Amino acid sequence: MFDFDRPAGEVIGQLFVILLLVVLGIFVITTIFKAIRIIPQSFAGVVERLGRYQKTLSPGLNMLIPFIDRLRPLVDMREQVVTFMPQPVITEDNLVVSIDTVIYFQVTDARAATYEIANYLAAVS
Repeated sequence: MFDFDRPAGEVIGQLFVILLLVVLGIFVITTIFKAIRIIPQSFAGVVERLGRYQKTLSPGLNMLIPFIDRLRPLVDMREQVVTFMPQPVITEDNLVVSIDTVIYFQVTDARAATYEIANYLAAVS
């Protein structure tokens, strides 16, 4: 690979070219991995382009523009259950009754769940 009979400047030049190609290869591979996003089934992804809402990604293989697009945390689109601690309630005839509450909810708009409320899980509670 190297011919040590050559002057030191040529050997250093060859090393520089090899190092440059390795760095360029790492950059290309990193760019490809940042561009491809796989969204799991029953999730949705919100994409921001330079900090502004761009689109909502559906499940499957999706392409982003590296270093410009950013994927926000995924939103679970499945039906979810929130349970509450038993609450003592006084009825009309002054009896104390304990009520257990369970709420079933499902996110239908990933963009609204991301931007229109700070924490939609806490808002349901």
